[in-house]
Amino acid sequence: MKLERNSGILLHPTSLPDSPVCGSFGKPAREWLNELAAFGIGVWQFLPLAPTDSLGSPYSSPSSFALNPWFLDQNDLVRDGFLANNLEDFSSANDCFKNRVDFHLANSKVKSLRFSLVDDWYKQNRTIQEEFEIWCSKQFWLDDHSIFMELKIQNNDLPWWEWPEEYACRDKKELENWKKNNQKELLGHKLLQWHLDRQWQSIRELAKNLGIYLFGDVPFYVSKDSADVWGNRSLFSILTNSDTFLQSGVPPDYFSETGQLWGNPVYRWSRHKASRYRWWRKRISRHLEQVDFLRLDHFRALEAFWAIPGKDKTAENGLWLPSPGKQILSLIKKDCCGSLPLIAEDLGLVTSKVEKLRDDYELAGMKILQFAFDGNLDNPYLPENIKEENWIVYTGTHDNSTSLGWWREMDQGRKEQLRERIFDYENFTSWELIRIGMETKAKLFVAPMQDLLNLDDSCRLNKPGTTENNWSWRLPRNDLNIRDALKKYGDLAKANKR
Repeated sequence: MKLERNSGILLHPTSLPDSPVCGSFGKPAREWLNELAAFGIGVWQFLPLAPTDSLGSPYSSPSSFALNPWFLDQNDLVRDGFLANNLEDFSSANDCFKNRVDFHLANSKVKSLRFSLVDDWYKQNRTIQEEFEIWCSKQFWLDDHSIFMELKIQNNDLPWWEWPEEYACRDKKELENWKKNNQKELLGHKLLQWHLDRQWQSIRELAKNLGIYLFGDVPFYVSKDSADVWGNRSLFSILTNSDTFLQSGVPPDYFSETGQLWGNPVYRWSRHKASRYRWWRKRISRHLEQVDFLRLDHFRALEAFWAIPGKDKTAENGLWLPSPGKQILSLIKKDCCGSLPLIAEDLGLVTSKVEKLRDDYELAGMKILQFAFDGNLDNPYLPENIKEENWIVYTGTHDNSTSLGWWREMDQGRKEQLRERIFDYENFTSWELIRIGMETKAKLFVAPMQDLLNLDDSCRLNKPGTTENNWSWRLPRNDLNIRDALKKYGDLAKANKR
């Protein structure tokens, strides 16, 4: 990662304030970037920008290449002449959604925008239409994505393996006939993606001009119920009857007697190798068009992955199988002209072989301060044990408690381990952990926005293993504390020469 000592904030665009439903790629994102620049904060980190699953998770997406249409800014569409100015008001009338993303309302907004964009499309001049057609011709993934999303709609959101056989198995003749009868619907899905791409590239240009790095995220696995698997079944561990042969997860450990069963089909690496890993390379290339550097989630699976029989209900009976991480990283490095703007999410069960793969390609790894204070002086997350610069230090990630929530749940014995490190032990705030992180040697320190506001666990973004109240937290609108917190963070970063 070619980055000088810096500090950043983790905040997903859905959480941005001052827009209906959720944050967008329009004014909310522009204002956020300008605020970061005003206070000398150099990195904006976010989660995958992909569409979410039904629970709002961007890590289980129906597409590895598409952008989430929730982010499309309707006001910018009106400004640019793509929509008439008679838009439906999508602000939620329900007070419980005041500072939460309403997933149902977000999907309703997308449906309305999709229809409106198609209705107004034929009024556009030929130059605009040609620009769209050229863009579409360069997106190898777009046809499958558009067909998949429309077939999902027409089949009551059922997974693809429960569609009529001719569509589930991609019968060429049947699909061609279906496409001819659904041209307007497919145009709508393609227009959503084109406009999202246009709006995000505008955001990326602004970030570049302001000197702010965009830090993205890509999941290692993809959802079985996705355009990727539906369109490329041979690349995944899927049987001819559409059942999963081997599925993903991690083995039993201290935290879970049965391990974690994720359920994604694992990769059929022999098929990827035959194409010189073309799908993987195109996937990373697509993401790097959108960001300056990219966190590769579950990096350890690039060295070896835990493969679980497809019919199992727990992760206990899996086995470790080798991954071609070295070949993939070498090819991506070549594609990137010798640089490798990837970050290794090297948390969890990490072996010496995983560390060697990370270090051989000079990838920055991650250190989480909430994991540090267990009484073990050799704990690799302790600040004094972070001896090199090629790390990214966090108070916590999107999967952790907020730092205030972490402190409140910690037993007294562990709290005592921090007494000498904390300025005001009796009145702990998350700023104590932020300060500790900034004082390490790491080249980049990142804190979730919730920690800058010293928020408790009612504001955490995700609690793994649960299905309610995740992925929906938003910054409160017009909160005067936000600018004060950004200023304090920027000043602390300057004091630590970040």
